[in-house]
Amino acid sequence: ESGSEDIDILPNGLAFISSGLKYPGLHSFAPDKPGEIFLMDLNEDNPRAVELRISRGFDLASFNPHGISTYVD
Repeated sequence: ESGSEDIDILPNGLAFISSGLKYPGLHSFAPDKPGEIFLMDLNEDNPRAVELRISRGFDLASFNPHGISTYVD
């Protein structure tokens, strides 16, 4: 809906996508909507992005993701 800002793909084919960046001077298609993180399994025949639920207690109203990285241990 508001586009993705960044994507990080793990070796197993899972992709994490950040969305909802709000930046001064950059048009926002959903200015009142908080940022989101999506998960997409690229191994599926018809992959689709699924919004991940963010833990309670997190300040979701000010979540403004710019980029995304993963760490595999």
